[in-house]
Amino acid sequence: MTAVLVLGFDPHAVPGMDGDAMMAVLDAELARFADHGIDAAATLVAPDDTAEPAIVAALGGRDWDVVVIGGGIRKPEPALPFFELVVNLVRRHAPRAALAFNTSIADSVEAARRWL
Repeated sequence: MTAVLVLGFDPHAVPGMDGDAMMAVLDAELARFADHGIDAAATLVAPDDTAEPAIVAALGGRDWDVVVIGGGIRKPEPALPFFELVVNLVRRHAPRAALAFNTSIADSVEAARRWL
């Protein structure tokens, strides 16, 4: 079965974000992956020292066909060094996985399917 990992910031760790609402959207998106016959998992991290080991553990947990890096990691300019870290972790720990980028949590399936 095709496997997709979605990496993003934990919405409960982002000030001003409605974490419960964002988690509901993520849960719905993970269900959509299943509807497409794709085994998907999400790893959500806080932007702190716990992020790198959590991402490395997720990447090494299995062979991923695609890793979707969320817009929260990619888009805000202050997160650029963290985005670079994530891209290089994927390159190092899941070298066969394609990289995909969503515009929001709700289009992660489409982002992944571009590379499946």
